[in-house]
Amino acid sequence: MRKICNQCQTEMIDDCKVNVQGGMNGIKISQKKGLFNSVSSNPKASVCPNCGYVAFYIDNFRDFIK
Repeated sequence: MRKICNQCQTEMIDDCKVNVQGGMNGIKISQKKGLFNSVSSNPKASVCPNCGYVAFYIDNFRDFIK
């Protein structure tokens, strides 16, 4: 799916990696879904080549629906 920059309406570059400098674990998004069940995902980023705006997203967002 094509992402458009919220700031300047330019098509963004998808599938960029997200790293935390100095941290070995990175960033993880998670949701508890009951006593023993949970869902988690590593975020990706889209970057606007025109203005530098960055937007985070996850591919398996439907897994987070309650």
